[in-house]
Amino acid sequence: MQNLLIIGAGRSATVLINYILDQARQYNFFVTIADADIALAQRKVSNNPNGRAIWLDASKPNDRRDIISRHDVVVSMLPPQMHLDLAQDCISLGKHMVTASYVSKQVFRLGDEARQRALVFMNELGLDPGIDHMSAMQRIDQIKAKGGKITAFYSYTGGLVAPESDTNPWHYKFSWNPRNVVLAGQGTAQFLENGKLKYIPYRRLFRQHRTIDIPGMGQWEVYANRDSLLYRDAYGLQGIKTLFRGTIRHKGFCDAWNALVRIGMTDATFPIIDSDKLTYHDLMDAFLGISEGTGSVKDRMAQLIDVEPDGEIIQKLSWLGLFSKRRIKIANATPALILENLLLEKWALKPAEKDMVIMQHVFEYEIKGKKHKLTSTLTMKGKDGSDTAMSRLVGLPLGIFVKLLLLGKISTTGVRIPTMPEVYEPVMQELEQHGVQFTDLEE
Repeated sequence: MQNLLIIGAGRSATVLINYILDQARQYNFFVTIADADIALAQRKVSNNPNGRAIWLDASKPNDRRDIISRHDVVVSMLPPQMHLDLAQDCISLGKHMVTASYVSKQVFRLGDEARQRALVFMNELGLDPGIDHMSAMQRIDQIKAKGGKITAFYSYTGGLVAPESDTNPWHYKFSWNPRNVVLAGQGTAQFLENGKLKYIPYRRLFRQHRTIDIPGMGQWEVYANRDSLLYRDAYGLQGIKTLFRGTIRHKGFCDAWNALVRIGMTDATFPIIDSDKLTYHDLMDAFLGISEGTGSVKDRMAQLIDVEPDGEIIQKLSWLGLFSKRRIKIANATPALILENLLLEKWALKPAEKDMVIMQHVFEYEIKGKKHKLTSTLTMKGKDGSDTAMSRLVGLPLGIFVKLLLLGKISTTGVRIPTMPEVYEPVMQELEQHGVQFTDLEE
């Protein structure tokens, strides 16, 4: 019997746990769900005879290593900053490890040692990163197989709200980690455009967005996502002229979010003294800095960020309650934490509401001097506020890969992302059975 350990039983792990427990009955796996909230882990296991729930504080090395030593494969659903400790444990204990998170430089450096020990350390195996890699590589390899040379590649993904559940002026609701939404884009985005390196610092990121067309769904906004250059070699696209990865948002979102960035509301670097004694109106007044001009706080803020006082952006900020006399109620909180808690209330996905995921790849390529364009698009809606498209598209590829690994069908060792046919072909094939289907349009 193969033994699997899943560390972390939170919302993003639900579909993974359900899938792998169902497979465990068929293939005789035994699954341990470890979490600091034992009651949560017990609810996820339910009465499945092939699973058990245990308590684990993953920050305690001895407890963590003891549990890992009893299993064959470890799936980490912990925050990314904890993956290095787990990876080092798995190396020393000879265990395979799988995550949905981006590969850090520290984990990447373990690649040689993992290969020497014949260990599989597969990362970036969720939605984005994850399904984006696999679906893109399928088409890249197909284009190359027919003699095509790829000159431009664009990849966009968005975790969004379904149109029928879109009830607020931001046209957005949370379907994944709210903190990641608030802190998204911090740093400098890098990409290639017409053979030239391009950089967009955080302060300009949401102002310099582009517009894309989703077939049958109209136009959407996209802002640059992290470091696109990392995927030039990973995708085998050396020599490509244009390479851009971005995040999809509803039209009008980026300019309004840019206002929050300019005000300072996404700053997580300093606590606001006695923030629990302030109102949101007080906070906006404080962010005006040196007092200049007259008029209401709202009017002066509009002037500061150079927008119309009665325009759409100020209306969105007002809808959030940023100019209200309501007390903040969080002591010594950073602006980012204050914003996160406010958005948790205003952007909550209600039990009967649906989220939506959109992913689109655009490939421009040449065959014998003739130019071609392939647009590949995935759209999926969730069933309700618990069974979301986001949770399915993060959990299912993880679960499918782990099943293949436990069945001995994965031979690729070392620290990897899922860009090889051995991984993407069977995972994408089974995802289609779960409704994950891309529509391709050739031009």
